[in-house]
Amino acid sequence: MPKNKGKGGKNRRRGKNESDKEKRELVFKEEGQEYAQVVKMLGSGRLSCSCFDGQTRLAHIRGKLRKKVWINNGDIILLSLRDYQDDKGDVLIKYTADEARSLKQYGELPESARINETDTYGPGDEGECNFDFADDQDSDEESDSAGNKEIEIDDI
Repeated sequence: MPKNKGKGGKNRRRGKNESDKEKRELVFKEEGQEYAQVVKMLGSGRLSCSCFDGQTRLAHIRGKLRKKVWINNGDIILLSLRDYQDDKGDVLIKYTADEARSLKQYGELPESARINETDTYGPGDEGECNFDFADDQDSDEESDSAGNKEIEIDDI
């Protein structure tokens, strides 16, 4: 039987969850940084976000946050802008809903920012599905026959 020479097993490799809902200091933006809201996750540690200065940028999740902080659509993040690429940036911090609300109270975020909602303020309606049911059609046909004359295929 082989001798165990390691420093622990599977549980040691997993690590400890050190972010036990502890309150952290609120970080404000500095020069070269911008607040943004996640619009779409792209995969490979990248995301599309709509910055509050009016631009849509491609953001990269840095290694410190990867697999430790989960970012979803609608989250408020702090983005570090790149000097050499204006349309790209790096995610520095993901704000919790409480932190985002306090940023809004301080006036850092605009009043139009939607916090804790997956439907962001940016252009959407991509995945929206509208269904027409038979009940709706029957009521439409009754209103059409009351005021409008129906045209048959033979008349065309």
